[in-house]
Amino acid sequence: MLKRLLKEYEYYLRITKGLSSNSIKSYVTDLTEYVEFISRNYNIEDPDRITKQHIRNFIARLKRKDSSTSSISRKMSAIRSFHKYLLLEKLVQANVALGVRLPKKEKKLPTVLSVEEVDALMIASDGDHPLELRNKAMLEMLYGSGLRISELLDLRLSDLHINMGFINVTGKGNKERIVPVGAEASYALRRYLDKGRPQLKKVPGDILFVNSRGGSISRVGFYKVLKTLTQKAGITKDVSPHTLRHSFATHLLDNGVDLRVVQELLGHEDISTTQIYTHITKQQLKDVYEEFHPRANKKE
Repeated sequence: MLKRLLKEYEYYLRITKGLSSNSIKSYVTDLTEYVEFISRNYNIEDPDRITKQHIRNFIARLKRKDSSTSSISRKMSAIRSFHKYLLLEKLVQANVALGVRLPKKEKKLPTVLSVEEVDALMIASDGDHPLELRNKAMLEMLYGSGLRISELLDLRLSDLHINMGFINVTGKGNKERIVPVGAEASYALRRYLDKGRPQLKKVPGDILFVNSRGGSISRVGFYKVLKTLTQKAGITKDVSPHTLRHSFATHLLDNGVDLRVVQELLGHEDISTTQIYTHITKQQLKDVYEEFHPRANKKE
């Protein structure tokens, strides 16, 4: 019964909540692990028989497997959402996931590139081959407009309004927002559209960024491209597509842009999500102070 309810919940996420395929896949993967744990260890199929202790035991098992606190928190968020759905459908008497305490989450600041490192990465991506033109345009869009990789890969030609200096972006929960496109990104896009994409896309289609065969680019495919360019640029940090989004936000705040504006540009529903970037800039100030001020406490 639990597995059947999980399939119904997946349908609910897709149709009613309108979540992206990647978000749904993440929820279902985490909940499948949870449901199998409950079924295998306690022989429970009726969700109303699940107790808080069962959930605590699942968390304890994750800890024994050395799962990170962020991974456990993500799984617990999926469990709470699933039990909330069960209560909504009157399949249980209460949401037993509420009140289950989680391990304290370690505060880990995201990796951010310096302006000099971004410049080096962009130089490393220069070239006239259609794939090089594509890569440069994608990097400029990620950093210049702060897009999520999923938003970038989902862009269509119809989303572009380059002459007007903006694009339409569909973010999490199918929420649309307008995002400005800077001069460097506009230039890279025009070069790709004029000399790159026509060589790669031999058949009609509206997808903006395509692979060498004219099809959609995968996340993994672009991640490999980024890794190669990062090494070419001599950057030793662990760089992902999201690193460029982090860098976009941090550099805006460093230059005095209001936090609410950055929230809107990133498409964050809650400003508390955006506030992590203020922590980054504060840490940078602290690092600079401790390195250069004669009265700072320097480590020997």
